[in-house]
Amino acid sequence: MNRIDGETENHFIGPNLYRIFACKKCISSFNSSTFANTITVMSLKLPFIEAEIIDQYLYDENPRPWIIGFSGGKDSTMLLQVVWRALMKIPPETRNRRIYIVCNDTLVENPKIVAFINRTLTLLQKSATQQGMPISVHRTTPRLEDTFWVNLIGKGYPAPTNSFRWCTERLKINPTTRFIQEKISEAGEAVILLGTRTEESQNRARSMKRHELKGQRLRKHMLPNAFVYAPLHDITTNEVWQYLMQVDPPWGGKHKELQTLYRNANTDGDCPLVIDETTPSCGQSRFGCWVCTVVSRDKSMEGLVMNGDDWIEPLMELRNKILVERSNRDSREKRRRVESVYKDDDENTWGPYTPKIRAEFLTMLLEAQKEIQDSQGDMMELITHQELVAIQLTWFRDSVFSPKVADIYSRIYNTNLDMPKHIEKLHREEELLRNVCSGQPEHVKLIQEMLILQRNRTLLLNKRGLQQELEKRLEHFLARRIKNTVHA
Repeated sequence: MNRIDGETENHFIGPNLYRIFACKKCISSFNSSTFANTITVMSLKLPFIEAEIIDQYLYDENPRPWIIGFSGGKDSTMLLQVVWRALMKIPPETRNRRIYIVCNDTLVENPKIVAFINRTLTLLQKSATQQGMPISVHRTTPRLEDTFWVNLIGKGYPAPTNSFRWCTERLKINPTTRFIQEKISEAGEAVILLGTRTEESQNRARSMKRHELKGQRLRKHMLPNAFVYAPLHDITTNEVWQYLMQVDPPWGGKHKELQTLYRNANTDGDCPLVIDETTPSCGQSRFGCWVCTVVSRDKSMEGLVMNGDDWIEPLMELRNKILVERSNRDSREKRRRVESVYKDDDENTWGPYTPKIRAEFLTMLLEAQKEIQDSQGDMMELITHQELVAIQLTWFRDSVFSPKVADIYSRIYNTNLDMPKHIEKLHREEELLRNVCSGQPEHVKLIQEMLILQRNRTLLLNKRGLQQELEKRLEHFLARRIKNTVHA
């Protein structure tokens, strides 16, 4: 009788396996023949996969650490579980290779998924310590200037599209890359373990084939001295669910909540840890960033709402608003951010969102956050205090002095927002300028724009041409004033 993970095959194919059918996408693909074939194949694959992992862990002479990409989805969960159970089978004194579990948080993940992952990561670290595993848990996040809200609301970046997907690199690739490079600098090399499978897509299969090292388990990564190991490359989706529903996680608990999330979201995929541009993004699965506008509909959010999580509806409304305004001519500037402040508007130029739309986005975001916190608790945070401060600073740099972030926040939360001293200083300077120019309010914007020109030149340590730019700005201002006077 075959044995899988130390258990007899009869136990492995017990009645609990039928819980797989609760996953809606599996229902249509599973039949009695598939069921029997999956059992047989898995009984042969698992011992081989675990033996391969043990061999790679013990007999790789290079002490390079392992970095396991964990997203909380089914594939990365199975990967982590198989590795963990393989390590349990070797003597504790031989577990000398460090293993880092890295989970990237874009800060705009589905709040329901975030809550689930947070509980899982806490349990992982606690169990690893108790069991003496050489495992530590790490969370990566984008830098403040790279976060979604600082770019979309602060700078007015249009919502991402397939042709302008500015979010992937800033929110996913860069944070994880920095962590990997840090470990490489410490050890010289690193092996990245991913739950990617050839069945996911033809593009993924071709990418895995293209980067593989002939005759070896590892394949090259685009980062120097980094290698990728994908132990589950030949596992099918049905086999993933079979394994998770029959084998409890070694860190405790069961996979029932994970199964429920997939069932309620009505999706058969999840967002993998993205380490380069060849890694598939969320694609059609949409089990990732709730603000994503690369797809026309967020089916996972719709599925959660349909299955009782109606508190998510404000997020869907904001996400749809962001999607619609991207194609609204009146919601976009007629010059680009990189263009000079005195450049004439161009109807053919679709620039950043207008200050008015940015303020509307922030208002809807804070209203959604307050509504969700009132029903789900204060831990449900959609935007951080640091992001609010960064947005206000960006608005000031863009000569957007009204409305103010603090005013919007105070109106919604009925409390004052604590801003750093340099923000308060800018606020006081703006009030002073408006008082001085009270008789000629149009001069306020002119002076602010000229100050920005001077400040930018100072930051570049190059004041050459500053006088000409200031004179040109004055000429532009006077020309418009004369034109408006004539038409009046």
